[in-house]
Amino acid sequence: MAVKTTSISLHTNGNADTHDITDQIASAISKSGLMAGIVTIFCPSSTSALTTIEYESGAVSDLRRLFDEIIPADREYAHNERWHDGNGHSHVRAALLGPSITIPFVDRQLTLGTWQQVIYVDFDNRPRQRQLVVQLVGE
Repeated sequence: MAVKTTSISLHTNGNADTHDITDQIASAISKSGLMAGIVTIFCPSSTSALTTIEYESGAVSDLRRLFDEIIPADREYAHNERWHDGNGHSHVRAALLGPSITIPFVDRQLTLGTWQQVIYVDFDNRPRQRQLVVQLVGE
């Protein structure tokens, strides 16, 4: 088994800014020289997360609305009391989705469903420069 590591750079606007990173992951697989295996994408951030969704405006809007409803930004958060940075909600939202996702690939193709894309969501309350880790294990 071989292990290959690369990265994806993103400039985000925060506030649930959502990016479809499927093509960048597919490109990493293609460039890796590996035919089959798994790819893990990890965001080294406690205010952003990864998941899959049908990346279209309605589904993305629905996801944002859901987080606004269940974890509103204007609620009191102990994190904000301690650090005064106003992003307590960002940490909680990110924790619900999680910092990584692993997807199998076969014949250099991601095994995603027809309407399934990999998305990165930055929940922080300000723009950020992000660097995602992409690690491939396979042969």
